[in-house]
Amino acid sequence: MSIYGIPFVDSSCHGTRFAPLLCYIEAMGQENKRRLWSWAFYDWANSAFATTVMAGFFPVFFKQYWAAGMAASESTFWLGMANGVSGLVVALAAPFLGAIADQGGLKKGLLIFFTMLGVLMSGGLFLVGHGMWQWAAMLYLLAGIGFSAGNVFYDALLPDVSSRRYLDRNSALGYALGYIGGGLLFAGNVAATLHPAWFGLADSAQAIRLSFASVAVWWLIFSLPLMLWVKEKKPDSKQRIGPMLRRSMRQFMDTFRHIRSLKTVWMFLIAYWLYIDGVGTIARMALDYGLALGFDSSVLIAALLITQFVAFPAAVVFGRIGERFGARSGIFIGIGVYIVLCVFSVFMREAHDFYWLAAVSGLVMGGVQSLSRSLYATLIPSGQAGEFFGFYNMMGKFAAILGPVLMAVVSLTTGSNRLSVLAILLLFVAGGAVLMRVRIEHVRREGI
Repeated sequence: MSIYGIPFVDSSCHGTRFAPLLCYIEAMGQENKRRLWSWAFYDWANSAFATTVMAGFFPVFFKQYWAAGMAASESTFWLGMANGVSGLVVALAAPFLGAIADQGGLKKGLLIFFTMLGVLMSGGLFLVGHGMWQWAAMLYLLAGIGFSAGNVFYDALLPDVSSRRYLDRNSALGYALGYIGGGLLFAGNVAATLHPAWFGLADSAQAIRLSFASVAVWWLIFSLPLMLWVKEKKPDSKQRIGPMLRRSMRQFMDTFRHIRSLKTVWMFLIAYWLYIDGVGTIARMALDYGLALGFDSSVLIAALLITQFVAFPAAVVFGRIGERFGARSGIFIGIGVYIVLCVFSVFMREAHDFYWLAAVSGLVMGGVQSLSRSLYATLIPSGQAGEFFGFYNMMGKFAAILGPVLMAVVSLTTGSNRLSVLAILLLFVAGGAVLMRVRIEHVRREGI
């Protein structure tokens, strides 16, 4: 029996909520534990930005402090644009940065560069004064670039710390530590925000400003093991950037033409881009939406904590659903739930409605992501996983660009935040409609 590819090797790790992690430690064998754990703790480090800043306090503080007095629809527009632009920059640059890193042996160096960008910009938010929304949006945009671009090279370093045999379970270790680490710091920051006097703080505003500084410190400290002990495998010879860029462009075009020739794979990628954009948009814009509807920020932060701690175990359940009914069916279940949530969110009025929204969203978020990856693995040609998953990951980085921009435009043009949710609804409906055309039985006919 295994969970996330981690076998139960003896009875000592049964019966605890941390059984997968404990069993993993026992099963590591001769793996270089220090390098692996140093790499995995980077997920623990940078997940603080994803939870405390991106999903948690920035949307709240942007609307109530930095953009105080601005119309809710206008602040939603600028938040959506900041999210969309940062995602677009990374998505466009990722293939070329990745090629340079691979061929030039610069993965670790570029990871450190983008980490420091994210750390400095996150910490800089602590210094932004009341009403200075332009500075807040710019620092947030740059911090988002540091976070997303850093993840490109963090993922690329996995083969440098793990043998091919244990790639799946070692990847899962980072995933698990990210949820735990990000959730722990966020929970501490939430406590300080709800009860600032307990921590000797003047008010919640001071607590939130300090939370941005805490993210910078947390991110930097827990990145140090990777910086010190993870060694990158260097190429046999150094190459100039110009030829590397030209080769990466040719490889990208060759892969694109190959995917376009495989109708099933191409249709799935279009569907994936649409519905995963909806998933990412909800994660980034939910708090801003709740604030626009007039919910208290403490309610929204508590709801986000619910989502954070529900998502990880729910992914396990969806894995079982995928095994029994097929990954495609499981994704349809998730899309269907998200469609219902979008409709429900247009009409919600009470705080407990937002709690239900957060809990149900957490139940399907991890499942949709994990089943999408496993379904794609069954569609691509054998022996070409690296090439095809590189394109899949690039498509994923384009997620949460279209949705926030659509929400921003609808909110600004109609003056209604409730109507802006319908833009996300369209992404799920369109993604589900395209996914219906992805027929698993057609894969063999295409020679895959």
